[in-house]
Amino acid sequence: MTYQDLKASVRELYEGTTPRGVAFRYALLAFDIVAVTFIIATSFLPSNELVETLDLVFGVLILIDFAARLAISRRPLREFTRLATWTDIVAIVSFLAPLAGEGGGFLRILRTLRLLRNYQMLARLRSDSRFFRRNEEVIIAVTNLAVFIFVMTSVVYETQKFRNPEIGNYADALYFTVTALTTTGFGDITLQGTAGRLISVVIMIFGVTLFFNLARALLSPDKVRFPCPTCGLQRHDRDAVCCKACGTVLKIPDEGMV
Repeated sequence: MTYQDLKASVRELYEGTTPRGVAFRYALLAFDIVAVTFIIATSFLPSNELVETLDLVFGVLILIDFAARLAISRRPLREFTRLATWTDIVAIVSFLAPLAGEGGGFLRILRTLRLLRNYQMLARLRSDSRFFRRNEEVIIAVTNLAVFIFVMTSVVYETQKFRNPEIGNYADALYFTVTALTTTGFGDITLQGTAGRLISVVIMIFGVTLFFNLARALLSPDKVRFPCPTCGLQRHDRDAVCCKACGTVLKIPDEGMV
C-alpha cells in the first residue's frame, strides 16, 4: 500500500460516510469519554506505576490520533490556528511528561474541547440520537462548565500549593473553585497574593457566565435545530410555523419524520 492509499483510507475513517467511518468516529468518541473519565478519576489519587503506565498509553493513542488528523488535513499549517489543535497538544504533553507534575497533568481535561469542536461528530449525534437533539444545548453547557471548573482547579492548585497552607490537595482547590464560581464564598479558603485575587476574579466572572448559560439552557423553552432557508437562524420553537427573525415558512419535520 502506497502512502497515498494509506492517507485515503485514514481520511475515509475520519471524514467518510461509510458504515466503517461512522463506527470508527463513534469509537473515537467512546475513547475520548473513557480518557476524560480516567483523567478526572486519577487526578484526585496519588500517582502510582499503574496510573503512569495508563498515562503513557493514553498519550500515545492521542498522539497517533493527532498525527492522523494532521496527515489528512488539506491545510496542515492552518490546523495550528485552531484551539482544538493546541488543546490536543497540551493533552499529549501532559500525558507523556510525568515531570509536568499534577497540575500540568490535570490540564489533560482540555482534551474534552476536541469533543465540543468536532462539528462532524456533533452533526452525526444530531442525526442519530433523539436524546442529543433534544438536549444538545444542555449537554454542551454542562461540558463547558465542567471543563472550566477542572481547568481552574488545576490553576488554583498549581499556583497555591507551595504558598497557601489552605490548599493541600486537589479536593481543596476544587472546593474553592466551586464556592468562588457560585459566589457562595464561605471564606474558609482564600487565595493569597495579587495573582490569587486575579484568579478568583476570573473564576467568578467566567464561571458565573457559564453557570447562567447552563441555567438558561435548562429553563429556556425547548428548541429544535432547523436552519431557516432565508436568514439561517438555527434554533426555533418545536411548533414554530414561521421564522421569528424573517418570517419565512419553516416546515420543521417532527420526530416521526427525522
